Amino acid sequence: MKEATDLKRYFIHLAFDGTPFHGWQLQRNAKSVQSELNAALKTLLREDVETLGCGRTDTGVHALSFYAHFDFLFIENIDELVYKLNAILPNEISIYSIFLVGNSDHARFSATKRTYQYHIHSVKNPFVKNQSWYNQNIHSVDKLNEYVNVLKDYSDFTSFSKSNTQSFTNNCRIIDCYWECKVSTELIFTISADRFLRNMVRAIVGTFIKVSEKNLSEKEFRMILESKNRSEAGFSVPAHGLFLTNVEYPFQVS
Repeated sequence: MKEATDLKRYFIHLAFDGTPFHGWQLQRNAKSVQSELNAALKTLLREDVETLGCGRTDTGVHALSFYAHFDFLFIENIDELVYKLNAILPNEISIYSIFLVGNSDHARFSATKRTYQYHIHSVKNPFVKNQSWYNQNIHSVDKLNEYVNVLKDYSDFTSFSKSNTQSFTNNCRIIDCYWECKVSTELIFTISADRFLRNMVRAIVGTFIKVSEKNLSEKEFRMILESKNRSEAGFSVPAHGLFLTNVEYPFQVS
């Protein structure tokens, strides 16, 4: 019988197209990334394996870079395991690497920074319909960027949080955020923080759209944040335009 002290902790670096999944988290009677990964690891390692992710993603949200960890006694050939996982997992999930970390390192709680991007396109395009929000009104990047630094003045983001969540605090530290126009028909919003609330990025994007459309002043934008009232903020933009693009840790990851 293996003892807990004999177990080693492994990190998995992966990516996934969230289109066919009900998010990362295990769901009853629903397909999730975590359930697919757990099942594949069980098949190859011949033991029940429970992964724990760096965060939750909602239905339809994608990840270019996602980390999870699991505990296991010993993996003899990690490269072979990565190869076999990629062979049996759905095409929408790709494993980049698996590597040993310290037993106290945690995919969720050890993360120091997360970065998300939200994509908007204004010309109908069937090839990005599941990875970008189709909105015919492309707003001025200069206008959208006018108040991005205002977010850094605040730590309580209750105005952008789903109600009745299990989060112990609505405080987050925004590290960076900006809008950019890659081409004339595509907008990308990038935001980095130490942590995010559920639905926070999609609510922030919707609020910026509201601010731009109604030509709200900086004072009015600040009032939305200070109200700590979700109904004062903008609508929540569709999930399929959102990507988790990077997660950073105080230790080296690959």
